[in-house]
Amino acid sequence: MPKLLRRYKRKYVIAQRVQARKLRRAQRVHVQRFRRIRRHPLLLPILLFLILVGGFLVFAFSPRGQSITATDSRIVIISHDGHMQTVPTKETTVGVLLKKLNLTINPGDVVEPSLATPITQDDFRINIYRAQPVEIVAGNQHTFSFSAATTPRSIAQQAGITVYPEDYVNIVPTTNFLSDQAIGERIVINRATPVNVNIFGTPTVIRTHATTVGALLQEKHIVLSSGNTVVPTPSTPLTAETEIYLIHQGTKIITVTQSIPMPVQTIEDSSLAYGTSAIRQQGSNGQEVITYQANLRNGVVVSQTPLQTIVTQQPVTEIVAQGTSLSGIKGDMALAGIAPEDYQYADYIISHESGWCTTKLQGEYGVCPVSPPAVIPDDLGYGLCQATPGSKMSSSGADWETDPVTQLEWCNGYAARYGGWYGAYEHWLEYSSW
Repeated sequence: MPKLLRRYKRKYVIAQRVQARKLRRAQRVHVQRFRRIRRHPLLLPILLFLILVGGFLVFAFSPRGQSITATDSRIVIISHDGHMQTVPTKETTVGVLLKKLNLTINPGDVVEPSLATPITQDDFRINIYRAQPVEIVAGNQHTFSFSAATTPRSIAQQAGITVYPEDYVNIVPTTNFLSDQAIGERIVINRATPVNVNIFGTPTVIRTHATTVGALLQEKHIVLSSGNTVVPTPSTPLTAETEIYLIHQGTKIITVTQSIPMPVQTIEDSSLAYGTSAIRQQGSNGQEVITYQANLRNGVVVSQTPLQTIVTQQPVTEIVAQGTSLSGIKGDMALAGIAPEDYQYADYIISHESGWCTTKLQGEYGVCPVSPPAVIPDDLGYGLCQATPGSKMSSSGADWETDPVTQLEWCNGYAARYGGWYGAYEHWLEYSSW
């Protein structure tokens, strides 16, 4: 047995020595080849050529054929889950950015501005409101859901519950968690009663909280003048099956149904960037029926006299939050003396002229240079408003090449030649320049 072990050991040692000799021989061959290549007269030109070709390919196949620099990014401030996150991004919309950041939007969550909103400025602000538990009570129907909407009507609609304009929708605090079986807000919907009303030959549905026919007439400001009657009588109780007829005897009555534009309520919100907005409550148009007395001559209508207007469906107010935050470079508009009512017009022009880049030279696309060019040609536009030549802006300050406030002060004076920013905006829309 020891002899067998010694034999295997000797064979192993011999194999190791053979493998080592082969390795040393291969190393010598590689060294000799490297030395021959290093002495080759074309080595340096070939390496330089390969480096140049590689650099060209990287440039050519980068997005838009431009080098990607930090100035291509937008700074975005995201408020979510109790903290604020500031990120640079090249993403173009709110939804794409949130997806890239793996910020999950759950059912009932609210994102302001909407996911489709383009990201067009620095210090762009995104607010994510997380849904809270809510119970929605409509008669005998109880619906449990999650919502971050801000108005009772919006919460019900977000839960997929149909809400009519005449319905009363209120938030009721939960006082007894056991009996109410709710741990969050309670939205109580008091349904209006739908009633079929025939207004002098025009059938319509009117939803009301009135309890009698007479109360409905009073609620809708319907006046029964001479020759007009109502069926059934004013004291008749109202139910969903009640049918009401307004009847006119004598002269001919003409009815016209038309839409009532929805009112819009705008509220300012400093948590949103200027120029962005969010709909807090969806609005809808109303409907009204206008009655006319037809004046006849030989059986032909020659004129119409308006009698009264009956609102058959109330409009619902749309609530819009308008961003007012002027952080970042756009906040310099206030420092430059541009009036708030002109921000939108100045923003439009500057966004199209330079993309809010203080060092942009006419003809540069896709990138905002970190510093101004060594020489600014007199025949090219330069800066926020693309002044030609750029040196004209020196009338507002010696730092005109880089300072946004100085450039905006010059732009503000330049807009005066059009009567102000609104006139400059109209000119730009027509000629795509100013």
